[in-house]
Amino acid sequence: MNATDSNHTTSYRYADFCKYVNAAIVAALALWLLIIPAFLMIYYVNDPALKRPGIPRIAWHLHKHLTPRYEKWARARIASGVAAHLELYDVPSTEWPIFGSVYYLWATEELQKAWEKDSSLSREAPRDYARATIDAATDLILDPAHHTWVKQHWGDDYLHKENVFFRTLIIAGLTARENLLKDGQHLDVLRDQVETLSAELDASPFGVLNDYPYECYPVDVFAAVACIRRADTLLGTDHSSFATRELRAFQGKMLDERGLIPYCIDAYKGTHFQPSRGIGNSYILIFAPELYPEQAKEWYRLYEEHFWQERMLAAGFREYPKDIPNRDWFFDVDSGPVINGFSPAGNAYGVAAARVNGRFDQGYVLAAQVIVASWPLADGTLLGARFLSDPWHAPHLGEANLLYLLTQQPAPGVDIRTGGRLPNMVYVGIAFFLGIGAAILIVAGWGIARWRRDRDSIRVPAECWQAAAWACLLLTAMFLFCLGQLAPGFMALLLAQLLPRSRRQTKAALQ
Repeated sequence: MNATDSNHTTSYRYADFCKYVNAAIVAALALWLLIIPAFLMIYYVNDPALKRPGIPRIAWHLHKHLTPRYEKWARARIASGVAAHLELYDVPSTEWPIFGSVYYLWATEELQKAWEKDSSLSREAPRDYARATIDAATDLILDPAHHTWVKQHWGDDYLHKENVFFRTLIIAGLTARENLLKDGQHLDVLRDQVETLSAELDASPFGVLNDYPYECYPVDVFAAVACIRRADTLLGTDHSSFATRELRAFQGKMLDERGLIPYCIDAYKGTHFQPSRGIGNSYILIFAPELYPEQAKEWYRLYEEHFWQERMLAAGFREYPKDIPNRDWFFDVDSGPVINGFSPAGNAYGVAAARVNGRFDQGYVLAAQVIVASWPLADGTLLGARFLSDPWHAPHLGEANLLYLLTQQPAPGVDIRTGGRLPNMVYVGIAFFLGIGAAILIVAGWGIARWRRDRDSIRVPAECWQAAAWACLLLTAMFLFCLGQLAPGFMALLLAQLLPRSRRQTKAALQ
């Protein structure tokens, strides 16, 4: 409703309300999404546990906030049955839900170990406050519907026929669960997978098997050997001789021309299709010191020599070696978006690889950049990791992944090297969040001041209708947020910011 008195003072009550609420929303979003995250980055980056052995603060905070969310998602995912009706080659929808659950269990296992050494790290033991989520993650791993895609690849005998990646996930998840809960559940499944997979690998011509028909990734075979050895401590078995023989799969002609484990090979001929890659090296080096300590030192040295680079204010590992041309800008599902050669996945996994191999000088550099890129929010969400996850099928994969990577500790007997200088990218990233956040606050304040200054010389046509449309958009945004539909919710919120529309009145109209 508009009313003009004899002094031409215009009252736009509804428009005033819309303007003030819009400004408050913008200010709150600037604080929540930019200002507070910048200070969280500063807090996390200065954590001594990034520079030496220990569990970083961000890992404890993330685990406590992620735990109830992960349980809720896992239970809903199982109940939906959607995993039984997926595209066969859609990696995010098929692999990622189980992979994320294994990461969560692995990370919880590391946090529990740390808590048992120092109970002051958490008021409650991780396995106690996470008990329901541990069960939910295990149930998802064992859920028959979530086995549909590998069953389509390998048939009914999918648990006893090659299928290395998937069977390794089963071993890893059940081993972590038993280490946490010690209740003896699923040990029969675990034992079956350990014995049959190790025997099949041992009998193979080159010590490798396929993940999928005609797709063999030595990185997954390497992880399988490590997971089998870890399961030995629970089962009372001894596969040390098997692990020693498996070294044949990772030496001699099985290596690429740089002496590193190739990314993809022909399991039947022992020849490689792709050379060593950043994501593969980082993943292998997480397990290498516990399996083959001497080889691990040499592999890390070669990885650093051929893949480490410092450019564009950043420092880290490339996805492809420096001597391979035209590999600086691309995207694939394993590496993520490669930018100027830097591998997002390779450097995220590189955090754990560096820490496990005692290279905290590089681990600190990598972790600081990963923390800034992860975009931490006050509620424990890592927004950057969410953006790189599948919002429908594996929304928490990125967070569970980083949680696992940040909790890894040096392998027994490795030399600890500390130091490392923060790359300028960390400072630029923090300054960006602070600068943009401050600018948005200033613009919001300036907009209100301008509205108050000019309100007697403007006209708001159809004020009531505009206010009603604004309220509908705001309520729609809130409803979409409650449903977890963030992108359309923010779109509705952005449209609400455009209302109410106004225009300056002519001098004649003001007289």
